[in-house]
Amino acid sequence: MQFITLTDYLLLPFYLVIIYLIAYRFRNRKYPEGHPWRPYFMPAFTAKIFGAVFIGLLYQYYYGSGDTGNYFLQAKVVNSSLSEGPVKWFKLLFSIPNWYENGYWGYISQLMWYNSVAEYTVVGITAVGSLLTFGTYLPLAVILAAISFTGVWALFRTFAVQYPKYLKSIAVATLFIPTCIVWGSGVLKDTFCMFGLGWMTFGVFQILINRDFSVKNMIFTIISFYLIANIKVYILVAFLPAVTLWILFSYSHKVKNGFIRFFVRIGVVGVAAGGLFFLANTFSKDMGRYSLDKIGETAQITADYLYSISADQGGSAYNLGTFTPTFQGMVSKFVPAVNVTLYRPYLWEAGKALQLISALEAFVFLFISLKILIVVGPFRVWKTIVTDPNIQFCLLFAVIFAFAVGITSSNFGTLSRYKIPCLPFFMLALILTYYKNVPEGKRLLGKIL
Repeated sequence: MQFITLTDYLLLPFYLVIIYLIAYRFRNRKYPEGHPWRPYFMPAFTAKIFGAVFIGLLYQYYYGSGDTGNYFLQAKVVNSSLSEGPVKWFKLLFSIPNWYENGYWGYISQLMWYNSVAEYTVVGITAVGSLLTFGTYLPLAVILAAISFTGVWALFRTFAVQYPKYLKSIAVATLFIPTCIVWGSGVLKDTFCMFGLGWMTFGVFQILINRDFSVKNMIFTIISFYLIANIKVYILVAFLPAVTLWILFSYSHKVKNGFIRFFVRIGVVGVAAGGLFFLANTFSKDMGRYSLDKIGETAQITADYLYSISADQGGSAYNLGTFTPTFQGMVSKFVPAVNVTLYRPYLWEAGKALQLISALEAFVFLFISLKILIVVGPFRVWKTIVTDPNIQFCLLFAVIFAFAVGITSSNFGTLSRYKIPCLPFFMLALILTYYKNVPEGKRLLGKIL
């Protein structure tokens, strides 16, 4: 499946020059010499651009095919309808006509994701972007990576402004995790989700905690929410409980009496849990296979399918053991599911080069986690978490999401892609917990982060 051609290589340098000129101009205007965030902007931007080109070349010349190529080629099918006029293109772009409508079957028959909202959303965005790059993949990939970078940078800004003393570590956690760079920069679902997750986190913080109700914040938050809801709704399943408690605990900190604050938090947790449960049931039809009454069955079906595919193709399958297709059955696998997402593959489980990168990354996460438990101690770790709403938010989202993808993936290759939304948040929770307890002169992690 050929989706990268000679034209890509001819046009790519021109697009890179334009993108970098825009990036440099933006950096110089927003972060002049001496600004503490300036040193991280261009390296992080370059990492995203590299990730986009790398993943495209990897799929083209190593795998020979894959989702990124399929998204691009199906976008070309949609754009080919422009020869019959913009109305037909517009209708196909938004999946309006049925297959039997006159003049559309020739296109729809080539669009294998036409009736799948998540995948076709990516196809639609790719189709629009392709118009700017004369139907070439690599220039499109770097444009999408640059757009995705704005979301990742927004996530960095959210925490950098709150913890200026830990700027380098926050940059590492949000901008430079290798797996996030590789899998979150190409023409893939994950690129759009990282864009949306970053802006949604930033928007929630600005609107509901900083009480900045600017139009820009509102627009980016709504767009991000809509984008994630269409592409990967299960991110919201993990994000909404975490962000609800983040907001409410941030305001409960203003209650000075510790006894009253404790009961306020208990009440908040109860109300939040009840409200989310009510909403999940109310909108169960819209959530489809991710509704409460189907999520256990969905998890088992997905895990079994990916495990069988991995085993048949000689991939790196893992098995958490059997569980009943119910919510209670899923919960029984909570610890191994979170563990496999955050700390595996272990170094001896990595059978391929890309898996080795993921294994080294997981080893770093495991090392830092153990270091914190040993140096800080479980009691101080717990005390730090319950007194900092930001750490609570990061940790809760990371753990819920890690559980969700860990129990459904059953393949280390797939998991390395699925898990990237939770990695920056988990790393943020780790470094904030560590640095808030260990004096600067004794910080071993300072040499790593």
